[in-house]
Amino acid sequence: MARIATFDDWIALFRQWQRDIGYDPALIGNYTFEARFADTGSPAIEFGRFRGERKWERLEEVSPGQVRDDLLRLVVYQGDTELASVEQQRNPVQTCPSAHDLKSLARVNREEMRHGWQMAYLLVTCFGETGRAEALKLLERRADQNRRLLGAFNEPVENWIDFYCYTEFVDRDGRYQLTMLSHSAFAPLARSMPPMLEEEKYHLFTGNTGLMRILKAGRIPSTLIQKYFNRWIPVSLDLFGKDSSASALRFYEEGLKGRYDEDPSRPADLAHLNEHARELYVRESQALLDALNELIPPDQPRLRIPDPKFRRSIGEYVGQPYSVDGDLLTPAAYERHLAEVLPGPEDRRRLESIFKEPDWILPVATA
Repeated sequence: MARIATFDDWIALFRQWQRDIGYDPALIGNYTFEARFADTGSPAIEFGRFRGERKWERLEEVSPGQVRDDLLRLVVYQGDTELASVEQQRNPVQTCPSAHDLKSLARVNREEMRHGWQMAYLLVTCFGETGRAEALKLLERRADQNRRLLGAFNEPVENWIDFYCYTEFVDRDGRYQLTMLSHSAFAPLARSMPPMLEEEKYHLFTGNTGLMRILKAGRIPSTLIQKYFNRWIPVSLDLFGKDSSASALRFYEEGLKGRYDEDPSRPADLAHLNEHARELYVRESQALLDALNELIPPDQPRLRIPDPKFRRSIGEYVGQPYSVDGDLLTPAAYERHLAEVLPGPEDRRRLESIFKEPDWILPVATA
């Protein structure tokens, strides 16, 4: 079994991971993988029971026990999502509609790799032997083996509609998570976030403009695009965590993870931290959909966010047979409903045919 003693050891295994997942070195080019940090502007802990104290620079300054365990967990989960997303997005490389789209996909992947690199750097340099073992596991789990820690990051990205929905909705959740971690009491984690957030902007831009270009081209009906929204929006909502979450409350009280719109002068609703972030996300996503709907011909249905009870894998509605409209169905009716509202084999064949045409997505020059 592989072991790592230094971050250089992890880098060597990271290069092997790139080869193992079949990532084309040409797409990486001369991109520089490195740990990057930036000032967050707040030297003091902003919230929780340690509020006002100086942020922790070393693990030795963090209260042993639960706080350290939770800090480790947050870094591990963030790193796992970053490398998983690269594994998920390998398929679209083979069917890029243009050089611009290939360049965008490669940039998104390189930056996600760097974000995983950043979290591994923290694990190896800050968390001792336990951190080194967890950094190794980041490279051992695989999305295509359903071994990534969060369900959304085991879902295959099969085509370019998947990719643009993923970068529109899943990466948008990522921005929320990074923003909440940017307020962390652990200074190395907080200072890791500004460069990651700056890079994440391009990922969201890629998803939103990609969907705009598809709608402007008018070759793919909104009813088909809606099926992919029905696939990716529920898993994105799951990423905010359970309602009335005890762990979210604990992370906040420990000063490890703040609110997306953190404001020390405004009291936090400690019983509904995840719900608050999810509500902000839904509100932002709805505004994006409103703009996208302006591009749809009048004779086609508008795009919409499925009911938050639909196809949930965590929380109050986990596993319950609710429709995209929020209606409770029988198990048999629910299975038929899923076949109607999610992408199926016929939808994929239809898209494959459309993708062979040169005009299914508007060229960037005229977008």
